[in-house]
Amino acid sequence: MILAIDIGNTNIVIGGCDGGRVLFMERITTNHTATEIEYAIILKQILELSGSDISGIKGAVISSVVPSVTNSVKEAVKKVNGIDALVIGPGIKTGLSIKTDNPAQLGSDLVVDAVAGIHEYGAPLIIFDMGTATTVSVINKNNEYLGGMIMPGMMISLNAMVSGTSQLPKIGLDKPKKLIGTNTVDCMKSGVLYGTASCIDGMIDRIKAEIGEAQVIATGGLAGAVTPLCRNEIVLDDELLIKGLMLIYNKNTQQL
Repeated sequence: MILAIDIGNTNIVIGGCDGGRVLFMERITTNHTATEIEYAIILKQILELSGSDISGIKGAVISSVVPSVTNSVKEAVKKVNGIDALVIGPGIKTGLSIKTDNPAQLGSDLVVDAVAGIHEYGAPLIIFDMGTATTVSVINKNNEYLGGMIMPGMMISLNAMVSGTSQLPKIGLDKPKKLIGTNTVDCMKSGVLYGTASCIDGMIDRIKAEIGEAQVIATGGLAGAVTPLCRNEIVLDDELLIKGLMLIYNKNTQQL
């Protein structure tokens, strides 16, 4: 089994892969002050809860957009099973042709998403990754990463609205009973969820007008709450990042 870890600003996704299959996937809160031993304890508990044999882990791969946490998690993996994890970054083979102004600036999570998306679904592709921020990646028919968009994530928008007003309460993001809310909470839920869905639909339409037809994939912790409300056909793939990490690990360890 290969251990795949994606470190995001809000959550860390931890998955186990074997032979191209995702055996388990869990999310934990990103703790910017946690030590390597604290992460090691969490990691060991997740492996035990998933029924995974630590001695059966043959390798590990990490992508991260939080540099201050990367080394702590890397050392945690080493404490748990003695493995030196592969960290996605400069010098790592991905096979992705990046056509942005500065390819080195592209977040490792977006690279991993694109690699997995091309492998799983083919191109052209539009990939929405909905986490702390909502990112959009556009890949053309030649498997080239053209660029994309970065927007505030739903929770950022919701928290900003609540903290910037005196009477709006904190709410969950379950689907409201109807589009037109008749009380404050439902109005907020409708505004955030349907507003985000409308934004995604609008982005899809504009991107397709520029590059032509493309398959649309959504991933990330908040994608499941929004994609059912969109009018465009969108494939929800919660495991996209884990699949991409496995592909890149294999490419760099010559297991393909």
